[in-house]
Amino acid sequence: MPSTPLVRLLPQVMRRLNGLTLIGVLVTPLGCFAALPIAHWETSTGAHVYFVVSHDLPMLDVSIDFAAGSCRDSPQTSGLASLTQRLMRLGADGMNEDDISRQMADVGANLAGSFDLDRAGYAVRTLSSETEQRQALAVLGRVLQAPSFPPAVLEREKARVIAGLKESDTKPDIIAARAFMELVYRDHPYALRGTGEPTIVARLTREDLIAFYHAHYTADRAVVAIVGDVTRERADQIAEELTRSLPRSPLASGGVPPVAPLMAAVEREIDHSSTQAHILVGQPGLDRADPDYFPLWVGNYVLGGGGFSSRLSEEVRQKRGLSYSVYSYFMPYQQPGPFQIGLQTRGDQAREALAVVRDVLRKFVASGPTEIELEAAKQNIIGGFALRVDSNRKLHDYIRVIGFYHLPLDYLDTFTAKVQAVTLDQIREAFRRRIEPDHMVTVMVGPKAAQ
Repeated sequence: MPSTPLVRLLPQVMRRLNGLTLIGVLVTPLGCFAALPIAHWETSTGAHVYFVVSHDLPMLDVSIDFAAGSCRDSPQTSGLASLTQRLMRLGADGMNEDDISRQMADVGANLAGSFDLDRAGYAVRTLSSETEQRQALAVLGRVLQAPSFPPAVLEREKARVIAGLKESDTKPDIIAARAFMELVYRDHPYALRGTGEPTIVARLTREDLIAFYHAHYTADRAVVAIVGDVTRERADQIAEELTRSLPRSPLASGGVPPVAPLMAAVEREIDHSSTQAHILVGQPGLDRADPDYFPLWVGNYVLGGGGFSSRLSEEVRQKRGLSYSVYSYFMPYQQPGPFQIGLQTRGDQAREALAVVRDVLRKFVASGPTEIELEAAKQNIIGGFALRVDSNRKLHDYIRVIGFYHLPLDYLDTFTAKVQAVTLDQIREAFRRRIEPDHMVTVMVGPKAAQ
């Protein structure tokens, strides 16, 4: 059973910290904290399990994720992955949606779904006491292993999804985000809208959902994450119980196809009656295993990820007053997720704001941050890291990512050291190699005056 140290942060201690004491802790290297091991093993069904024991609180967080996100859709089945995940908790193994909700509420537990481009799954948060824990996990197991996809519920949810899609298509921020992903990813599955298209959702059948479930919610592709107040032996029982009746896949899962780089700039202007112009600029960025992850991530903190202290905020907001907020981020997935810069501004100054954004990006790619900017970024990232893992729930979210993307088990223990080790040259080289200012997608949605 391989294991490695993982930072242990006591929630009750963090709650008592304040003022200068808190500041002192946040700038202290995380290596000074005690550590817990991440245990990793494989169940008899082939599922991968990641477990962290924590007896500080009588709580238990359990999740199970599958490679069943929207990238498993096709243009002909757009929305199928999302609808399958949505319906699983609305009827299973003789229970209707009210039964599921009531049984979870009776023991004070919470059942939550998760869905993105790569992943789909469910998580339960419950008390670790015997009665509450077993009932909550029994419901989770039935939802995962025996969803019934009730026909009447399916029709109701399809109508709800379609209504939501039509409403979303009137909102400038949603219109901009959708156009951005379509232009950045073109014929790649990442370009598909996760909730689907109205005409396609309307055609989806119960048989489609059942087939998708059996193809993608399989035991050998399951990643189980468990954090909380149980023993290693009980964690093993939980993982076995949750996966023993899942479908089996006779064939190896196909991977997500590679993302093609942009070979030229693309710009789309969309007229909208909004008072503000919504502007997005970007390209494919990095994946979860990218060797440039830390230089790009730390560098982006200086560029636009550091809030009001970033370069973009300084030039666009503070010096020129063109926007209240401007940001940039990398969103890594199994394949390179988007690198995006975004802002809102008045329609009559949209072109000026866009010109400033492009100028800041070009200068940053050419020269990178200053030494002072880099050190400030490192202090802020390292100082704030403790708050990212100061509860079982937050820790559990990280364990899910570590498990699904096969990250090193010491990922959290080495995180701050890797941030501290980033150099100016590494950032400059990574941005010059990976970010091409002249091959960017630009989307502008707003009043005609913005055009």
